[in-house]
Amino acid sequence: MASIRLLRGRIKSVKNIAQITKAMEMVAASKMKKAQAQALSGKLYAQKIFDMVMELGEKSDSRHHPLLTKPAQTTGRRLILLLSTNKGLCGSLNTNLLRFFLETYPNVNAHDYVSIGKKGANLLVRMGGSLIADFSQSNTFVETVPALADLAVSGYLSYKYDGVDLVWNEFFSALKQHPVKKTILPLTMAFEQTKSTAQNHEFLIEPTISEVFDRLLPHYIENQIRDAILQAEASEHSARMIAMRNATDNARSRIDDLTLMYNKARQEKITYEISDMITARMTMS
Repeated sequence: MASIRLLRGRIKSVKNIAQITKAMEMVAASKMKKAQAQALSGKLYAQKIFDMVMELGEKSDSRHHPLLTKPAQTTGRRLILLLSTNKGLCGSLNTNLLRFFLETYPNVNAHDYVSIGKKGANLLVRMGGSLIADFSQSNTFVETVPALADLAVSGYLSYKYDGVDLVWNEFFSALKQHPVKKTILPLTMAFEQTKSTAQNHEFLIEPTISEVFDRLLPHYIENQIRDAILQAEASEHSARMIAMRNATDNARSRIDDLTLMYNKARQEKITYEISDMITARMTMS
């Protein structure tokens, strides 16, 4: 027979856990709403910037812009910006992301890495990857966008890297987030993929297409990084909210099971005591 005192203590412990996970779920839900709004609005803005770059790219000579062409001196190394989370308790979000990262880049020592998030940084350190910068300690990851863009562009223009990739969890809905990879430098791939579907529009550009393009491209790089960070943050809060909701539901289910065991144990104890009293009385008579 299970100890009544032990069961009572376990029920109390599980109730405390349920209260904590419920509070964490509510906090994550509040953060998720704000992050989701930013991610969705930022995604529309990023698409507009992308369309503008594609449109201008069709009208300009990409051979004269270093960010649009593959480097003449290839090194075989790439710069990978890995966006993970600083905290856990968000289900399989980081596990899926890091598994996707290792499948995409099986030879970790072949590239250089910049981490945004402690989970990714810890993995790179354990595997001996070349971690050249870590922005996990930043108050908000969005603040790191100019530094990340400058690091990516300068490394590419100095022929240190053949390309720059982003790896992050893209936000689709509160229930759906998937790890993705995107090449942000060079832009040749993006142009080739959209060339067949691009719509040519005739409009006046001042002062010149090349000058506008030169100013727009660095902003485009920053925007791609910022959009990935907003997507990753929305994914984190959504995954944590769902994970805490599942934990709360599991705790409540466990409370019901323990309460049933507790009631059975009490009933067995009462039945045993009554039986003992009857036996004692019959013995005395």
